Amino acid sequence: MKHRIFPVLIISFLIVVFMLGIFFTQQKTPRTIKQPSPGSTVVNNVSIQDDFTGAKVKPEDLLQGCASQDCIQSIDKPKFESAADASWLQDTDTVFSINYKGIQRAYPQRILNWHEIVNDTLPSSGQAIPVAITFCPLCGSALAFERNVNGVITEFGVSGKLHNSDLVMYDRSEGNLWQQITGEALVGPAARRDETLKQIHISTTSWREWRKEHPNTQVLSKDTGYTRDYDAYPYGMYEQNDELYFGVKNLDKKLQIKTVVYGIEVGSNSKAYPAEVFEKEPIIQDTLGNISVQLKKTPSGDIQVTNRRTDEAIIPIRIFWFAWAAFYPNTEIYNEQ
Repeated sequence: MKHRIFPVLIISFLIVVFMLGIFFTQQKTPRTIKQPSPGSTVVNNVSIQDDFTGAKVKPEDLLQGCASQDCIQSIDKPKFESAADASWLQDTDTVFSINYKGIQRAYPQRILNWHEIVNDTLPSSGQAIPVAITFCPLCGSALAFERNVNGVITEFGVSGKLHNSDLVMYDRSEGNLWQQITGEALVGPAARRDETLKQIHISTTSWREWRKEHPNTQVLSKDTGYTRDYDAYPYGMYEQNDELYFGVKNLDKKLQIKTVVYGIEVGSNSKAYPAEVFEKEPIIQDTLGNISVQLKKTPSGDIQVTNRRTDEAIIPIRIFWFAWAAFYPNTEIYNEQ
């Protein structure tokens, strides 16, 4: 009987030793996640971040503007045509335009009303420049950013959420949430890293003004891959009335809330310049804090701002007054001399 038990005990002991060996081997070789190298392109099918640890906003600050992530679809493979071929544009149509490192492109508002984000790549004699052209119809704000998050190239999409009525974007590398007006990361690892997107200059002008000064411009084509009525404005009389679809903190009524202003920020100081003042004063010399600035309206309708001390360009934001005041509650307002 003892001779029969002994082999069983030996086999059981070996099985236990084998299982323990597997366990400790697994413990000593933890799974590692390969991090993307700087400059690489990362476009994932990610969900938006919902961990508010280190976030710049509270969950209740974000309102659901439309049903879900990508409820408004970005244009990720834009096509372009010549100014001559864009005969569907009217002279008075608003276009968001860039003249960046020799590349001239116009993105009609009538297309951006429906998509809000264009993930574009600007050809260059050196390395191509990935950019996101963004527009929030509710705030009247068009801004352009380099598509770089934590050193990698990615795309941006519409999160479906709003903050102070402004578009909240998300990136397709980590799913971080981003404020369109400020370019600041709101929620996710990028917020904990205190990241802000690099902004590039974009103009908001009429098609007539832009085309006259830039006859060789490329124009975003209506061939977007989506079926939309680009001849229709989807927000009724929104641009002409005092109606807001979503709540805004710090609602300031010093100006009519939909007054178009150009907002600039220099250090801790900010100021709003009503668009109409440039009809009387195409060149404005002004001071923010102790910094002297010049604002100039060009023949193409662009507003260019310069720090007169350093001769550096300051990027203005064309925007509705209520939205500028919501994000810059201590802003000054320029008064005509």
